[in-house]
Amino acid sequence: MPRSRDRILKNLEVIYREAYDRAKAAGDQARMADLDAAYQREQLLLEVLLDIRDALTTGGAPGAEGRGEQAAGSDPIAALETIHRITKLR
Repeated sequence: MPRSRDRILKNLEVIYREAYDRAKAAGDQARMADLDAAYQREQLLLEVLLDIRDALTTGGAPGAEGRGEQAAGSDPIAALETIHRITKLR
């Protein structure tokens, strides 16, 4: 069973919070700014990956009905179609 979205994002926050607090204690303003930007970037990337994971595991891929009602998580072709649909530039 995959870890929950909240647990993953909380783990990310804990990791960055510890590093941020160390930089703050050392008075390293540049490191604090770098960590803040890195945290925001990592959080955004993680949320996108979690959205993709959720889309693949919910079975919401169109066309899956024609393959015996399989969910996208159990049908590799449906999973690829979902990834393609998510990443397709419009």
